[in-house]
Amino acid sequence: MNGPSTKHPYWRQHWLGLLLVVGVLLAVPFVAALGGQAWVRIANFAILYVFLALGLNIVVGYAGLLDLGYVAFYAVGAYCYALLASPHFGIHLPFWVILPCGAALACLFGVLLGAPTLKLRGDYLAIVTLGFGEIIRIFMNNLNAPINITNGAQGITLIDPVRIGDFSFARTSTVFGIAISGPQKYYFLLVALAALVIVVNIRLQNSRIGRAWQAIREDEVAAKACGINTRNIKLLAFAMGASFGGIAGGVFAAMQGFVSPESFSLMESITILAMVVLGGMGHIPGVILGAILLTGLPEALRYGIEPLQKAVFGRMIIDPESLRMLVFGLALVLVMRFRPAGLWPSSLRRRELAEATD
Repeated sequence: MNGPSTKHPYWRQHWLGLLLVVGVLLAVPFVAALGGQAWVRIANFAILYVFLALGLNIVVGYAGLLDLGYVAFYAVGAYCYALLASPHFGIHLPFWVILPCGAALACLFGVLLGAPTLKLRGDYLAIVTLGFGEIIRIFMNNLNAPINITNGAQGITLIDPVRIGDFSFARTSTVFGIAISGPQKYYFLLVALAALVIVVNIRLQNSRIGRAWQAIREDEVAAKACGINTRNIKLLAFAMGASFGGIAGGVFAAMQGFVSPESFSLMESITILAMVVLGGMGHIPGVILGAILLTGLPEALRYGIEPLQKAVFGRMIIDPESLRMLVFGLALVLVMRFRPAGLWPSSLRRRELAEATD
């Protein structure tokens, strides 16, 4: 036999599931637009956070290296795009040139972070990476004198949107008789990039490098004894994870048309880490689920808490923003209490925790 027949029920279910996912993804921007373009933007940010969570998953989930400064690579990619596609320096390069540059620059910063921290683990590594993330943010905030590079706290404005010839992603266009807004166009671009990132992650996970990362995560000493070059493999984890952050930062700058240091705070790093842990470290579908939930749930609470209080009490009792974060935090605590492996952990991770509790 040349291979499994496509008539087999397994393959039929496989393709039916894939077609269902594609259909849902195609429908999301149009369904979300019924509630306003704000919901399309929320969907865009959910996919953007999928990028970031998958990148951090390489460092935390695969290699077992706790990184609290991941937002620094996001900032590097965003500022790289902003400086090369805005009136700030008078440079207007196309996005397909800037995105690889941003990924390469973030990759370099990942190596610069990883090289001095190769012997650190656990809390010590977390503190060093946290400091690195804050250093990058402070640099972005202060590199406006004596030479104005980043425009300081005011940020960089009028950033060029993504363009393919005369087709701009910033304005509404009619395609096959259907009006597609700027956020909807960015949605399809993000989905295409996300599909590419997911394929790369799957290939990495099933490669020799992926298995080496997992060996280091389980026992670095044993991995080194088996002949794994732990130094290079850990540097590669930082570099690969950082490159995904750089791509996400570039797309963020293009979508927003504005970047400033405020967008790259420590809270962003913690949120991205929570997405990885909540979904299931080392498990790609779980990480995607965690990113979508932690992006969409706070926004749903933001829009739902105020009407709910008015309906129950007839007036506002607690500020919606404070209550939103309270409910959000409580949900995280409950999930970690009753689902310590995450909402959708890998089978290996589930077995490891089950053996640890026996």
